[in-house]
Amino acid sequence: MNKDLKQHCARFSALGIRLDGRRFEEYRPVEVEYGISNSAEGSARVKIGTTEVLAGVKLSIEKPYPDAPEKGSLSVNVELLPLSNPKFESGPPGIDSIELARVVDRSIRESEAIDMEALCVKTGEKVWIVNIDICTLNDAGNLFDASALAALAALRDTRFPEYDEEKNAINYDKKTDRKLPVRNMPLSVTVLKLGNVLIVDPISEEESAADARLTVGSLDEDTMCALQKGGSAPLTSEEIGKMVEMGLKHGAFLRKHI
Repeated sequence: MNKDLKQHCARFSALGIRLDGRRFEEYRPVEVEYGISNSAEGSARVKIGTTEVLAGVKLSIEKPYPDAPEKGSLSVNVELLPLSNPKFESGPPGIDSIELARVVDRSIRESEAIDMEALCVKTGEKVWIVNIDICTLNDAGNLFDASALAALAALRDTRFPEYDEEKNAINYDKKTDRKLPVRNMPLSVTVLKLGNVLIVDPISEEESAADARLTVGSLDEDTMCALQKGGSAPLTSEEIGKMVEMGLKHGAFLRKHI
């Protein structure tokens, strides 16, 4: 951790502002664009400030898991492209991309956002598999919230391709009017602890100086569906309570952009 940066953030926080002049609980401008890929079954581009993320959904038919013969399944993959941040490297997924994928996956899975039983083609033999691929175009902080928002937007944009059950063939060139059975809207809000201050939508410099973070997945202002802590500093029960409250509140703000 850069001590000079941490002290710089602390001085600004004492004045009631952040490095970029925002208030502690103020998000940068949020933009959501649907249908940015012709080859994916669903896709979206999300910008939070200058942080930019793409998400695409591909559907396939495979054999279900033995313990859930009548349910489809979900897979989330994140690629942190070097073009989006010089600290990212090409190659197999690193710890940062794995954690990001798991946080996005957990909110969708634990909230039962997708009706998995509706993805069953033939019990025990064929089910639809939902594959979400997320890639970063520019990392200016807060990839957790941007990725969760992009994934949900892409899911809501998804339409099934044409499928011939007799031939067991999918025609990916033809999309039907049937949409993916998305029944909930899980979104994540990441709250950072900087000294004695709690902030939302951190920029990269704030992330580097943070003591701890808590990503709060929610369905609405009253329903939490997932939590993920990061950072080495401990959090008190009072801090966690406040961070959850902030997460639920700002989750409702992000949901307005879907």
